[in-house]
This record gives sequence, structure tokens and C-alpha cells, in this order.
Amino acid sequence: MDSSRSADPGYPEAVRWSDDGAAVDLLDQTRLPEAEVRLRLESAAGVAEAIRALRVRGAPAIGIAAAMGLAVEAAKLARGPATEFRVALEEAHALLAATRPTAVNLFWALDRLRRRASALESAAPEEVARALRDEATAILEEDRAMCRRIGEQGLTVLPEGPVRVLTHCNAGALATGGMGTALAPIYTAHAAGRDVRVYAGETRPLLQGSRITAWELDRAGIDVTVVADTVVGSLFANRRVDLVIVGADRIAANGDVANKIGTYTLAVLARHHGIPFYVAAPTSTIDLATPTGAAIPIEERDPDEVRRGFGRQTAPATVRVHSPAFDVTPASLVTAMITDRGVLRPPFAESLLAAVGAVAST
Repeated sequence: MDSSRSADPGYPEAVRWSDDGAAVDLLDQTRLPEAEVRLRLESAAGVAEAIRALRVRGAPAIGIAAAMGLAVEAAKLARGPATEFRVALEEAHALLAATRPTAVNLFWALDRLRRRASALESAAPEEVARALRDEATAILEEDRAMCRRIGEQGLTVLPEGPVRVLTHCNAGALATGGMGTALAPIYTAHAAGRDVRVYAGETRPLLQGSRITAWELDRAGIDVTVVADTVVGSLFANRRVDLVIVGADRIAANGDVANKIGTYTLAVLARHHGIPFYVAAPTSTIDLATPTGAAIPIEERDPDEVRRGFGRQTAPATVRVHSPAFDVTPASLVTAMITDRGVLRPPFAESLLAAVGAVAST
């Protein structure tokens, strides 16, 4: 077994090395909750397809999978002509980077491997391939540790006694290399014996909340109730939610947050009803090079994900469909950000800069 594999972590593993260490092992999230199917991916092209098709999703998990996919490709290329290695490796990097535009972790992870390869400019392909595998493994292990720290930090914002948390999409174990971001405080609270109950918004159009979040929380024995997206306003109005915790795919320098479409709606509702709205994310999701949310590229999904959903046609085939994968929540609607570097509070332009600076100095 690969040494980077963890022994029964108590939550599902979205991405890991295969038992023989020669491939990327992914849980195919498009098959949930009906079937738990793991995929063996032996090339950058295979990982790129899995990212595009949402077989793996969630900003941290996408970054990890891409890094591992590039490392697997490097190992294959190292067995070929040395003169072609660098060019082919750069082509694999470009293929993986083109899969999804919004999640900054994808580019952060791939560029980290690129820098590692560049630092070995005169090294043999085999040495570069080993170094890239080590770097990808480090990204996976660092993400696991970051998730644990987010869970510990998030526990400090959960009130004592029974607490009811609303979450959106999936920012749990299946979106990361560890126990998740938005769900990490919930896992941590549950492990500590605290009474935590979760409302999982279904998350149209691909139902990541009902298919994935509910599946992993139920699997862990955590009290979870699925609600249609249109129900959440009623939950707020009837005071059935104590706080909201969501993940993030990119956080701009001013604190604007890109996350799954529908997050902005929850933030507005939470502010109107006086409910705390938290964003949980690792510092690798903070993008100081993007000044505000207006500069974040928003992915547009295939119209048939709305027209045909999971097989049955639910809209006329001839109508236009607007289906952005993400929306941007202004920093002014965010109560605080739960990160591996602590709970960050406004003004976010200052606290985010300090958090990223702390990472850079370590």
C-alpha cells in the first residue's frame, strides 16, 4: 500500500494514490448516492476528464487531483525520450489547467508542481517525476492537516448546546483531501460529542447537497436533513437555523467569495434574518492577485444539466439556459472566514493579507 494512504480516516476519501502508487484513485461522485465506485486514472487526460465531468469536485480536491494527475503523467513521460519530456509535461499542465476556470486551488497546485520541476532544470526526467510525485503527496497531506485545523477553528464559532447548521453544495470530505472545509467543524463537533444538526440544501441543478453532502454526513452518523433550495427562506423565517457555513472556490483580496451558485442567496437571507454567515476555506483558496469578486471568472455549465438533469427532460430542448456554476458573495455579507490560520474577521483586506503572509513566512 502507498505510504500516503491513511488508515480508515472515518470519512470518505475523494482522492488518493492507488494501492500500487502508480495511479490516481478517485471516488466517482457522479455515481453517488446510488453506487460507491472508485476510478483508477493513469494519465493526465483521465484526470482532466474526471475534473471536467465533476467526478471529482470541490476546490481543494480538484487541486490535489490535478497535481497527482500531473505527477502520474510525469512518471509515464519519464519512460520515453528525454528530449520530449519537458514539452510534453508542459502540455499535460496546460490540459489540466484548462478544465475549470473558477477554483483557484487548481492553478495553485499545478503551478506549485511547475515550480518544482523548473527548480530541477538539469535533472533527469526520472528525478523530476519523483520530485513531482513527492510534491503532489505533500499537497494531499497538507490539505488533510489544513482540514483538521479548520475543524478545530470552526468549533470555536459553534454555540454550545444543540446547534443547527445550514450548508450549501458540498464542502466536506468529498471536496478535499481530508474531512472538508465547511463540514470540518461539524465533523469535529460530532467527534467531541456535541449535538450538531445539519440542513443540507439540495443545490440545483446537480444536487451536490442532497446527493453528496447528505450521503457523507449520514454515512458518518451525523443528523442531516435535506431541503429543497426553495425551502431555505422558510427555515430562516421560522428560526430553524443558528448559522450558515459554506465553502469557497476562490476568495478575492477584498474578501468577496466565489462559491457554488445559490450561496449569494443564502448570504442575503442570513443577513436579513440576523443569522451568522461563515465561509470555511484553506488559505490556498485566498487569491490576493484577484482584487474583487468582479474579477473572478465564472464557469458556465452545459445547458443540458438544467434541461435534462439526471436523464428526464425538464425544460424544452429549444429554450436558452443560463447556468453559471458559481456566484460571488460580497465580503460585506460574510460574518467571518474559518481558515487553517484562524477565524478571520473584517476588514478582510487586512486579515486575508495577514493570513497569507503568515503562510508565506513559514
